[in-house]
Amino acid sequence: MSFEVMLEQLGKGFGQTFLIFTLTLVFSLPLGLVVYFGRICRFKPISWLVRIYISIMRGTPLMLQLLIWYFAPFYLWKMNIGGYKFTAIILGCSLNYAAYFAEIYRSGIEAIPVGQYEAAQLLGYSKVQTFFRVVLPQMIKNVLPSVTNEVITLVKDTSLVYSVSYIEMFAVAKQIAAAQTTVMPFFIAGVFYYIFNFVVAWVMEMFEKKMNYYR
Repeated sequence: MSFEVMLEQLGKGFGQTFLIFTLTLVFSLPLGLVVYFGRICRFKPISWLVRIYISIMRGTPLMLQLLIWYFAPFYLWKMNIGGYKFTAIILGCSLNYAAYFAEIYRSGIEAIPVGQYEAAQLLGYSKVQTFFRVVLPQMIKNVLPSVTNEVITLVKDTSLVYSVSYIEMFAVAKQIAAAQTTVMPFFIAGVFYYIFNFVVAWVMEMFEKKMNYYR
């Protein structure tokens, strides 16, 4: 296999990697906020259920979670999972990262001084207005470095979907390496991951600079 053909096949696999990355972020970022609200809910059963969910998501390997999400419908309900693979991947990745983002959001919100809430109350803001106009903008500013770390980790975690036999870039590299008896595909895939992470880090750094409005 020529280098050009190898690069083309890995490029097609990267398209699937990018799709998984994008959809996971689209779903997990807002879902993390919902999980955060569940964690601080004053109704204790909900709060404890969310805490258990976060503990499980952060305490078990993502690969194991993907396998459970993929095979559980078959073993529980005898569901035909032939076309369910991509759904299981997005579901598993999104729920996993939502738990991490929820804790990151919590740290960012708890870092906001109490005086901010008191000032909003004096201005006549409701709790909803206080959150969206005062708390949320400051929380985003506080958590961007931590979110950047998680986003970069997500780029690399997309390779774990090979565990459910989904063909993305890492799976393509493994197939080519096995067929051609060479490690070159892994080196090329590593370059793809590095460039992707470099771009992601650069974009997130731009956001951080935009949010540093006091400097």
